[in-house]
Amino acid sequence: MTTATLTPVAEYLSTSYRPDREFLDGVISERNVGEWDHSRLQMLIARFLSIREEQWGILVVPEQRVQVKPTRYRIPDVCVVIGPHTGEQILTKPPFLCIEILSKDDRMSEMQERIDDYLNFGVASVWVFDPRKQRAFVFTKGGMTEPIDRILHAGEIIVPLAELFA
Repeated sequence: MTTATLTPVAEYLSTSYRPDREFLDGVISERNVGEWDHSRLQMLIARFLSIREEQWGILVVPEQRVQVKPTRYRIPDVCVVIGPHTGEQILTKPPFLCIEILSKDDRMSEMQERIDDYLNFGVASVWVFDPRKQRAFVFTKGGMTEPIDRILHAGEIIVPLAELFA
């Protein structure tokens, strides 16, 4: 039986990782990133949202550390906050929307744990994209849905999947 070496929060926060890694109750956790489908869709989503920041009163940031609990830090592929930047380098208040893009090696059990962390922290909506199947799912405290009309909604934010997967 192997045991993981636990890392103190202060050490995690003072260390730079490439790519950045999540911190889950003392365990440094690598993220699945870097393949074309994932990277391209991440850029398209961030661009689609960022050009509408002023219109929707949002700020869009990719790969931003979010402290979901005192000993848990997640890094959504893209997150959206409402209103002006607070000056925080690591988000300690829930963003409005967290977006995750599935990589071929992602496991649904791990993705569900990530979704639960966001929702329990107070994130209003979590969008999960599957770039290979060109599908997206919306998770809220009320459950999971797949938009039949292929248009994602979160408050005033409206994203037609056809524009992202064109």
